Amino acid sequence: MTWAAMLTLIVIVGALLLMMANVLSPDIILLGGVVVLAAAGILTPAEAFSGFSNTGMLTIAALFVVAAGLKETGAVQVATARLLGVPGSERGALVRLVAPVVVASAFLNNTTIVATLLQAVHDWAQRIRISPARLLMPLSFASILGGTCTLLGTSTNLVVAGLVHDLLPTTPGLHEIGMFEMTPLGVVVALAGSLILVVAGPWLLPDRRPPVSVYDDPRQYTMELLVPPGSRLSGLTVEEAGLRHLPGAFLMEIVRGDDVLAAVDAHQRLAEGDRLVFVGDITAMVDLQRMPGLVAAPDQVFKLQGDRIRRRIVEAVVSERNPIVGRTIRDGGFRRRYQAVVIAVARAGERLAGRIGDIVLRPGDVLLLEAGEGFVDEHRRRSDFVLVSSVEGASPPRYERAGVAGLILAALVAAITLQWMPAVTAAFLGGMAMLLTRCCTLEEARRSLDLTVLVAIAAAFGLGRAMHTTGLDREIADLVVTVGADSPLAALAAVYLVTVLLTEVVTNNAAAVLAIPIAMSLAERLDVAPMGFVIAVMMAASASFLTPIGYQTNLMVFNAGGYRPLDYLRLGAPISLAAGILTVVIVPWLWPF
Repeated sequence: MTWAAMLTLIVIVGALLLMMANVLSPDIILLGGVVVLAAAGILTPAEAFSGFSNTGMLTIAALFVVAAGLKETGAVQVATARLLGVPGSERGALVRLVAPVVVASAFLNNTTIVATLLQAVHDWAQRIRISPARLLMPLSFASILGGTCTLLGTSTNLVVAGLVHDLLPTTPGLHEIGMFEMTPLGVVVALAGSLILVVAGPWLLPDRRPPVSVYDDPRQYTMELLVPPGSRLSGLTVEEAGLRHLPGAFLMEIVRGDDVLAAVDAHQRLAEGDRLVFVGDITAMVDLQRMPGLVAAPDQVFKLQGDRIRRRIVEAVVSERNPIVGRTIRDGGFRRRYQAVVIAVARAGERLAGRIGDIVLRPGDVLLLEAGEGFVDEHRRRSDFVLVSSVEGASPPRYERAGVAGLILAALVAAITLQWMPAVTAAFLGGMAMLLTRCCTLEEARRSLDLTVLVAIAAAFGLGRAMHTTGLDREIADLVVTVGADSPLAALAAVYLVTVLLTEVVTNNAAAVLAIPIAMSLAERLDVAPMGFVIAVMMAASASFLTPIGYQTNLMVFNAGGYRPLDYLRLGAPISLAAGILTVVIVPWLWPF
């Protein structure tokens, strides 16, 4: 082994150890490894940072923008509210999540699915009082399992199919890989992996909840929301509607006509026209604004001038000089005076009952407002309010554009699935469409880009390039040929194992590219049909469950779930072992040597 290959191996192993020790974030560690290799002259600057122009990384960046459009319009919330519902237990939640994700990922790109559902599943977990860490890793793993079932399920399968197509003229025993070539094997592996997720997931997954911070907002806001005509919540009980155990908030009372239903029971059924009064912190109030089936109760919200896409959620503290002090919000003509609408009120920890418009304002009341873009600048220095500030990352939901966002996503999926254009082109067109149709703003699109994920993926490509440049991949191939040359079954197991190790260290696509020559070399030395080895590479390159860097979706949920690298090993090892055993056993039956 050359010194360059040895240094590359040391850097890769060192990066994995640092990530396992949780010393720094993965993007810093991986980028640092690439910089070390570039400084040593093993990689040129162009090779070291080529991952930043890689179409896979750019596709994910564009998909973040598409996901932002779906989130801001409430399209994902509407779909997941109907699909996920309110499970009775954690295992029930896993069944509701894993089953549809596996099926969808067999036909849709799994990275698109995770990018679209990431925030929705996070919010759903909080709403049903389950730590997001218990559901986000299963979301990634389920999408990977579904992707192994068809040719279009993951980009890795397409990469291998392309490599096989190029090898057809020179390699006897190969044939074109069809759409459902690996479906029998993929379905068995997906079923086994899903069973492990549902049965063992609650035992093996971490239960990490954010600690209570001294900076947590102790204010308790009162907010009034309406069950509009045609709402999906009409006729459901409070528990069935998902309003029983809300993170940071609770349903204090229901106003139905002239009646007030206090101490709301979990089995109380909701009806059209009900006004629901919630009490909770500011985060809960913003989340409730986005809940499908509920709308802002103050009619004044819909009388504000201008498009809702240009409005902001603002906090304002009422001063003693405010002319409305001592009067109700409605009688004081708050909307006409300030071109803003009060959607929630907090008063020194006091629980305020009744409708928002009937609350009599006092000095020191904290108001949560829906206002235009210029409200903060206009009133920051006026005496009516002591303090005025925008709520970062909060904006009114734009449900009127949810249908448009859904159509954009459907067109994006169709373009990728039917191969009308490259995935990166389709993803960027989808992101641009979200901006042009005002499903999300430019500011929201920028905020949606998770640089930690994108930098980590780009740096991983650089490490893969270093393995190929230094010949480290060929060293591994020679070792595998030596170890697995005695029997086809042993060689098949060796190819699977090496591909799994490669995909956990670099990217799944890079691992497939590196492993195919190994597979062809073993088949040639043993004088057997190579097709079974190709299928084993396809499965192993996609079956990345052991580290966060092996697959894009694992990186996408890493920070959101607050995971550590060893968490992937705890849940991923049983799934990876099951997938390997099933592949080695089934492949010789379906693709004889």
